[in-house]
Amino acid sequence: MIDAYEEPGAPDTRGGGRYLWWLVRRQPGRAAAGSLLGCLSLVTPALVPYLLSRAIDDGLAPGDRAVLIGWAAAVLVAGALTAWLNIMRHRIMTRLRMDAHFRTVKVVVGQTVRLGASLPRQVAAGEVVTIGVGDVQTIAMSLTVVGPGVGAVVTYAVVAGLLLPVSPLLAAVVLLGVPVTGVLVGPLMGRLQDAETVYRERQGVLTARIGDLAGGLRVLGGLGGKERVGEAFRRDSRRLLAEGYRVGEVTSWIQSLGFGLPTLFLALVTWPAARLVAQGDITVGELVSVYGFVAVLVVPVAYVLEFAHQISRGLVSARRVVGFLRLEPLEADGIHDAPAEPAVLHDPVSGVRVPPGRLTALACARPADAGAVVDRLGRYLPSEATWGGRRLDEIALPQVRRRILVADHEADLFAGTLREVVCGRSGPDGRDDAAIAAAVRTAAADDIVRGLPDGLDSRIDAQGRNLSGGQRQRVRLVRALLADPEVLLAVEPTSALDAHTEAAVAERLRAARAGRTTLVTSTSPLVLDRADLVHHLVDGKVAAVGTHRELLAREPGYRALVTRDAPPEPDTETGPEATPHPAPDGGPGPDAADGSDVRAGAEEAVR
Repeated sequence: MIDAYEEPGAPDTRGGGRYLWWLVRRQPGRAAAGSLLGCLSLVTPALVPYLLSRAIDDGLAPGDRAVLIGWAAAVLVAGALTAWLNIMRHRIMTRLRMDAHFRTVKVVVGQTVRLGASLPRQVAAGEVVTIGVGDVQTIAMSLTVVGPGVGAVVTYAVVAGLLLPVSPLLAAVVLLGVPVTGVLVGPLMGRLQDAETVYRERQGVLTARIGDLAGGLRVLGGLGGKERVGEAFRRDSRRLLAEGYRVGEVTSWIQSLGFGLPTLFLALVTWPAARLVAQGDITVGELVSVYGFVAVLVVPVAYVLEFAHQISRGLVSARRVVGFLRLEPLEADGIHDAPAEPAVLHDPVSGVRVPPGRLTALACARPADAGAVVDRLGRYLPSEATWGGRRLDEIALPQVRRRILVADHEADLFAGTLREVVCGRSGPDGRDDAAIAAAVRTAAADDIVRGLPDGLDSRIDAQGRNLSGGQRQRVRLVRALLADPEVLLAVEPTSALDAHTEAAVAERLRAARAGRTTLVTSTSPLVLDRADLVHHLVDGKVAAVGTHRELLAREPGYRALVTRDAPPEPDTETGPEATPHPAPDGGPGPDAADGSDVRAGAEEAVR
C-alpha cells in the first residue's frame, strides 16, 4: 500500500478508463496476485461438482466404500482450499483498493495545492468535497474487477470446458449464457452512467451550498436571508433525491438481473440435462455434475454483472477526477529568479509602489480596491505587477510564495492546538518558544494564550470557531509573523480590534518588522500614523502619497476618510466620550487600563 510520504506518480488524465488502468499499473504485483487468487478461488468450487460426480459413479453406485471415502475427502480438501483462497484474495484486493483510494486522495490533494489561489475561481468547494468523499471510494471499489472479475471470466471458460466432454449441447448453452446476459444488461449500464453523472453533479452543488450555509448562517440570519437560502437548499435537496431515485431504479434492475438471470439460466440447463439422463446419454453422476457446474456459475455470472456495475460507476467518478486533474493554475509559472536583494514592488494598475525595508500603508474607502492591489502584488491575480523591475508572473512561483506572504484577515484556520495553528507550515517543532512568544506579543495576543485552559497547547476548532472575531484576527497575525517573510502584505490586520489593542499592534508591528518590507491596508489613524509611507487610493488608483500627517494637512479626501474612524473630541474631560470604546472581540486589549492614552494618540494622529 502507498506510503504516506511516497510520491503517487503522474496520473494518466487522458480519460476515465485510462486513469483506472493507471491505478492498476501502479501496483502490478498486487494486481497479478489478485487476479491469480481470484481465478483459483472461483475455479476451485467448480471442481467440486466433478468430484461429486466421481464419488457417485465410482463409489456410491458400485457400492465401493473406500472409493467413496476417497472422493469425499477430496471434496473436503477442495472446500478448505476454497476458503483459504477466498481469505487470501480478500486480503490482496483490500490492499489493492486501499492503495488506489489513498493514491487518488494524494493526487487530488496535490492538484489542490498546485492550483492554490486559483482553485476557488475554477471549481466549487462542494465539487472537491464530493470527489474526496464519494468519487474516491467509488473508484477504489471499481478495481475489484482485477481479482474476482478476472476469476469469474476464467471460471466461466473452465466450466464450459468441463461440460464439453459430458455434452457439447450443454456446453454451447453455457457459453451463450453470458453474451445473452450482456445484451440484456448492456443498455442499463449506459443509463446508469448518465444517471450517476447527473447525480454526482447535483451532489457537488448541494455540498457547496451546505458549506456556504455553515460558514454564513449567522450573517444570513442577520440579513433576513435565512428562509430564502433554506428554500433553495430544500429545492436542491429534492432534485438530488429525484436523481438518487433514478440511479436506484437502474441499479435495482441491474442487481435483479444479476441474480435472476443466472437462476433462470440454471433451470434452462438442468432441463435438457435431465432429458439426457432419461434417454441414457449421460449418467446420474454426470447430471449431478452438470447441475453443480451451472449452480457454481451463478456466483461468477452475478460477479460479472456486479463488476460491470462497479466499473460503470467507477468510470463516472474517474472522469470527474480526471477533469479536476486537468485544471491548470490561472497564473503561468515563470522561469526567472526573484531579485537577489530586497526590491521595490510596483503595481502599474493602481500606481502603488512599495519600497523595500519600510512600512507602507494603503488607505482606501473601498476595502475591495485595496485588497485587489494586495492580490496583484502577491501574485494571486493576473497583472503586470513588477518586483525589482521584473514582472511577477515571469518569476518562478515557488520563489514568490517563499518570499512574499499575503496575510488575509479572513484566511482559513485549521483545527489543532494553538501552537500548531500559529506555526503553520514550519510545524510546531520549527519555531522555539521564544519566537512564538515574540510573535504573540507583537500581535497583542497574550490574553488569548492566558485565557485558554492549556495555553499554546489548547485545542482550536476549525476556522477558530471557539475564538471571537478579534481573537481570530490576532491569531492569523501571529501566524504571519512567525512565517517571517521577506515581504509581508497584510490585509486589514487590525479591523476587528478595539482602539487600545489596535494601537499596541500597530506600534509593535512597526518595531518587529523594522528593516523589512511590510504593506498594510487600513483606514485607522492609529495604524496609518505609524507607517513610513501612506498611499491614498481613490477608485483603485493612487490619489496621493506621503506620511499620514502630510496627507491630513493637504488632502481633504484623505482627512475625511480617516477621521470617520477617529473618536470625536470630548467637550469636557468627564463627558461620555471619555469612556473607552468597547472591544469588538469581547473586551479591552491586554494592556488596556483606562483608554486615555489611546484617545490622546488617536487625536494627535488625526491632527
